[in-house]
Amino acid sequence: MPVPRRFDRRPPERDTTRINERIRVPQVRLIGADGEQLGIVEIAEALKRAQDADLDLVEVAPGNKPPVTRLLDYSKYKYEQEQKQKQARKHQQQVNIREIKLRPKIASHDYETKKGHVERFLKHHDKVKVTIMFRGREQAHPERGRALLQKLFEDLGGMAVVESAPLQEGRNMSMLLAPSKEVAKLEGSADADTESEAPVTDAAADAPTADAPAVDAPTADAPAADAPPADAPAAKAPAEASAAETPAADAPTDS
Repeated sequence: MPVPRRFDRRPPERDTTRINERIRVPQVRLIGADGEQLGIVEIAEALKRAQDADLDLVEVAPGNKPPVTRLLDYSKYKYEQEQKQKQARKHQQQVNIREIKLRPKIASHDYETKKGHVERFLKHHDKVKVTIMFRGREQAHPERGRALLQKLFEDLGGMAVVESAPLQEGRNMSMLLAPSKEVAKLEGSADADTESEAPVTDAAADAPTADAPAVDAPTADAPAADAPPADAPAAKAPAEASAAETPAADAPTDS
C-alpha cells in the first residue's frame, strides 16, 4: 500500500551512480568520449583527463575489477536515458481485461445490451472475460452456459478470438475473448472513409453559389413599390362628388 505523500518521511531517492570524486578506487578501466579503450589508469589521471575534456568521469560497470568508467557529459547522458525510458513507456501497449456477467436464462434484450458492451470493449483493444453465473439447479445444466458462450462468440462476427475456452469454476463458467485482426481492419476502413468524404464536404460547403449576389442585391422596382400610386387623388374625387350630391337628395320635393 503506498504511503500518503504528507505522511511519507522517507528521504528522496538518491542517484546511486558514482561520478568524479565519488569514485573511491585506486585504479579504473577508462573509456574515452568516443568509445576508445584507454586501458587501466590511476583514478587521479582519469579525473585529470575528464577535467581537461570538460566532461564527467562516470562509473558504468561498478561490479568489474577494476571498475569501468567513461568520459561523458553526465547531465546529457541522464537526460537521454530518461527520454528513452519515456518513449519505451509510450509505445508499450497496456492490455486491460474487462468482465461481463450473464445468466443462463438471460432475456434477449439484455443479451443484446451485453453483446454491445463486449463489442465496445473489443474495439478499444481490451480483452473481455465473459462469465456465466449459475444458481441452484442451473448448475446441473452446464451445457446451457457453453451454448450461450458459443452463441455470443458467433454473434460477434469475427471480432474476437477465444484465448481461453469455457471453463467452469464452482458456480461460474468463464471464457476469455481477445480482439482479432478484424477490429484493426474495421478501424482502418472507417478512417479511410472519413478522410475520403471530408474534402468533398468541405468543398461543397465553401463553394459560393452563383445566385447569392442576385438574391442579396436590391431590385430596381423596390422604390416604385413603396411610392404612393399616382391615381390616389383621382380615386378620392368620385367620393367627394357623391358627398356633394347628398344634401340635394335630402331636400324636400315640391309635391
